[in-house]
Amino acid sequence: MDLDLRKLRYFVAVADRLHFGRAADELHIAQPVLSRQIRALEQDLGTPLLTRDSHGVALTDAGRQLLTDAGPLLASAHAARRRVTVAARGGQRLMVGFRAGIAVTPAVRQFATRHPSVIVDMQQIEWDDQATMLLDGRIDIGYVRLPIDEAGLRLTPLYTESRVAVLPAGHRLAGREQLTEADLAGEPLVWHADPSTQPTRRPHPNAGYLVRGVHETLEHVAAGRGISFLARSATLFYSHPDVSYVPIPDLAPDQVCLAVAESRTSPVVDDFLTAARTTAEITAECGNYEMWQLGSGAVPKQG
Repeated sequence: MDLDLRKLRYFVAVADRLHFGRAADELHIAQPVLSRQIRALEQDLGTPLLTRDSHGVALTDAGRQLLTDAGPLLASAHAARRRVTVAARGGQRLMVGFRAGIAVTPAVRQFATRHPSVIVDMQQIEWDDQATMLLDGRIDIGYVRLPIDEAGLRLTPLYTESRVAVLPAGHRLAGREQLTEADLAGEPLVWHADPSTQPTRRPHPNAGYLVRGVHETLEHVAAGRGISFLARSATLFYSHPDVSYVPIPDLAPDQVCLAVAESRTSPVVDDFLTAARTTAEITAECGNYEMWQLGSGAVPKQG
């Protein structure tokens, strides 16, 4: 039995809203048509996916499982459609996503020696879209920071890096050579919903300022609204005259990985992954992140 992707999209619309009328409006189809498609999908799978009664719509156990599996399936189909469209235009193009502070240039240069005709585009991604963009094909390869939802992805660890506290330049602890997390107990936080930038003691959701991205973090810290935490590479790529970085050795290190959708198979992608792993090994052998960055020709961004 082949799973009908149109019926699957219809099911996801109903499952997300638990309401046939609203789902039908979103899909721009009549509600009776949507109901027939869901019944047909249930017949195809041989099991009820939704229960309908006077209290509303609810997912069965089978429905919950299908909803979990549907995201990667639909994203993979969408990604395939994107790649076919790109191929039809002629030429080859690789889109590489990267998190703030991660140098991609060394791998791109090494990859270009084997594939000079492939255009490599680079796009910065944030924590909350890194998995989605890989699954739906907007990026082919991602330099990601853990944690990440690994469903539908293949991950390859690259390296770890220590973390730093981000303090206002006039903060009482800004001149220290290093800090412990205990030194900063009670400080107001400028924090990301991104778990990779949070301290081990998670802030209360209503505590401090919630931001998205490094630039917002630096501006809020510089304004004296709190402190924050970033990977050490931030000290190379991002600077601000009113912000100081101080190492915190007792925080767990940040893990950088390569990520590719499980459905994405290509010799070109494999060759880029090899280049990325090789340049990451050079980083580890140097034992000095700054030396490797400057030696690679990467130029730190200024805030």
